Amino acid sequence: MEPRDLSAHTVYRAGRGIEEVARELGLDPDDMVKLASNENMYGPSPDAVEAIRGAAERMHSYPKASHADLVDELAAMWDVTPEQVWLSNGGDGALDCLARAMLDPGQDVLVPSPGFAYYAMSARYHHGEVNEYTLSKADDFAQTADTVLKDYDGERIVYLTSPHNPTGAEFSTDAVRTIAEETDEQTLVVVDEAYGEFSERPSKRPLLDDRDDVALLRTFSKAYGLAGVRLGYAVVPEDWADAYARINTPFSASELACRAGLAALDDDEHVERSVETASWAREYLSAELDAPTWDSAGNFVLAEVGDASAVADAAQERGVIIRDCSSFGLPECIRITCGTREDTERAVSVLNEVIEVIEA
Repeated sequence: MEPRDLSAHTVYRAGRGIEEVARELGLDPDDMVKLASNENMYGPSPDAVEAIRGAAERMHSYPKASHADLVDELAAMWDVTPEQVWLSNGGDGALDCLARAMLDPGQDVLVPSPGFAYYAMSARYHHGEVNEYTLSKADDFAQTADTVLKDYDGERIVYLTSPHNPTGAEFSTDAVRTIAEETDEQTLVVVDEAYGEFSERPSKRPLLDDRDDVALLRTFSKAYGLAGVRLGYAVVPEDWADAYARINTPFSASELACRAGLAALDDDEHVERSVETASWAREYLSAELDAPTWDSAGNFVLAEVGDASAVADAAQERGVIIRDCSSFGLPECIRITCGTREDTERAVSVLNEVIEVIEA
């Protein structure tokens, strides 16, 4: 007995946790700073933590009411019908739902390179084929309609990331509209706005009012600080929103996740604090890091350091964990998550020391 042929599939390598690295290096976890996974620098919404505690005694029940309540809240927030909100187990769960709803075996998708590996992984899980469009470092990873359309060849799904991970670049609403207009009427344009709260640009949500070929992806993992409970969702056009009922797994978001999400939506103070600190950290990293950086609209900054692996390893030995972007096809770059002021300042100090030593 063997699984189906998985030779074309890649493995998603998540950033390593503080405890794991500390054990390996013999360091005190409390003395380490992790700025590798774009997590919220202040942790989860305090209101969400209380909601999880309060929901603990209801763990014997399926999350029917909480799921419905959260969908209604999100629908009101985005001014859509509840059927248009596809709640999921993280943003990657929403990608799976869209792939199940849209892809027939052998159909192609178009993904960015560099980009989030799970776009391609999800498509392949659902027996799709993967093509790429290139974001050029020489062009500062600019995201324009031409960037995508020059490599478009009738794919069933086109994935856009705005703000983009790991570069921080954005698509304008006009660019997304142009892509949707100039691709086939049976091509779905998915706009991943996982980092949307950190951007000063508005969501691409208005496009759903007059188009049936654009869907949005959102998550509670970043600005709301709920990465550990796995909660995300898609916002889809009304014309085919009822497909969710036919492709969704039963109770795809847990009781704890739904209760935490409901509480986090009302915790404006936590989100505002997180967004403001990320904005400060982006400016600080760009100004103080002894390496070229790119403008970012996310809660992270991409920097060119020469040998990313060497810099990341050396920084880790000094207690600062950042992301080596070799897995993105950028072996000369690191990605630094925006931390608190204290953590960001420490990271810059350590990285500048490391960069100086490695360049010497």
